[in-house]
Amino acid sequence: MRFSLLASSTLTASCALGAGILRFGCSQITIERLDPLVEPGANPSAHLHQVVGGNAFKASIERTDVSKLADCTTCSFSEDLSNYWTANLFFRARNGTFKRVPQMPNRFLDGSVGGVTVYYFPQDLRTRVTTFKPGFRMLVGDATLRTKEGQSPRNCYRCFTGPNFEGDNLAPCADPKLDTPGLPSTPCPGGIRSNIHFPTCWDGENLDTPNHKDHVAWPPGNAYQCPSTHPVKIPQVMLEVVWDTREFNNPDEWPEDGSQPFVLSTGDPTGYSQHGDYVFGWKGDALQRAMDSNDCFAANCPTLETQSFEVANKCAIPRTVDEPVDGWLDSLPGMSM
Repeated sequence: MRFSLLASSTLTASCALGAGILRFGCSQITIERLDPLVEPGANPSAHLHQVVGGNAFKASIERTDVSKLADCTTCSFSEDLSNYWTANLFFRARNGTFKRVPQMPNRFLDGSVGGVTVYYFPQDLRTRVTTFKPGFRMLVGDATLRTKEGQSPRNCYRCFTGPNFEGDNLAPCADPKLDTPGLPSTPCPGGIRSNIHFPTCWDGENLDTPNHKDHVAWPPGNAYQCPSTHPVKIPQVMLEVVWDTREFNNPDEWPEDGSQPFVLSTGDPTGYSQHGDYVFGWKGDALQRAMDSNDCFAANCPTLETQSFEVANKCAIPRTVDEPVDGWLDSLPGMSM
C-alpha cells in the first residue's frame, strides 16, 4: 500500500493510522504582498506570502463564515475554502540579486502547483477533537524573529539528502541529523522541506485575539492534556512546503564565505522567522465529520468531497499588488535588501 511509507515518514509520532488523519494538497492561489491577518487592509503588506485555498482571500477578510464568501478552492478537498499562507524562499546570488525558489509537488500530490501540503491530525485518538468555528483564525511563528530563542518548538526544516525525498525517514522535526530550526547551512541535494505546526488547544471562547495567538496554546511538555486556560482540544494543523533548491546547490554561486544563500521573504537569512497563517473556512460540519471518521486517511476520505487538481488549479483571484515576484530581482519585494 503506497501510504505505508508515508505513514512512517511524514505523520507525527502521536498519531496512529486512520481515525480522521487528513493530508492533502492546495495549489497556490496567489503570491503577493497581502496579509489579512496581521496587516488587514494593507495593500501591499510588509512582505511576500504564498497563499493557498479559497478565493475569498484579499487584503481584508471579513470576520464571518469564509465558506460562504468563497465559491472555489485550490485544495483537493473541495469543501475546504479556508486560507493558509506562508513566507516565500529566495536564493541570493553573489552579485546580490534574488530569485524566488520554486516548489516541488509533495509525495503523492502530483498536479499541485507550488502551494502547501495541509495536514489535520485528531491528536492522540483518545479524546474527540472539536473543530474550528466560522470566523476562527490563528497565527504561529514570528516574522521578526532572527534567533532560535522564542521560535515555535515545532517548526523546522528537513534537508533531503537525495532525489525522491531521500532522507524522509522520520516524522517532521524528529530527526536531529536532518531537521534544523533554521535554514540548513549546507547544500541539500534533494531540496528543503518546511514544516509549520499550529497549537492544539483552544480557550473555547475567542475566535481570534489581537496577536492571533493567545486564544490557542500547546499542551504542557509532551502531554496531550490541554491546560485549564485552553481546555478544548482542536485538530493539529500542519503546513508542509517542499522547496526545490537543487538548481542553487553550486558552491561557486554561494557567498564567498560559504554561508548559506537562502533568505525568507521576510528578509530573514536565518529561517527562524518561518510562520504560518490560518483562516478557517470549511463548509458546514465537513471537517468535524472527517475528524470523527475512522475511514479517512491522507487524501482518501469518503465523507468529504474531492476534486482533481485540474479543477482546483482553475480557482483564481485577481492580482492586486503590481510588482515582480519572479525572475532575478534587485531586492526582495517590500524589503531594502
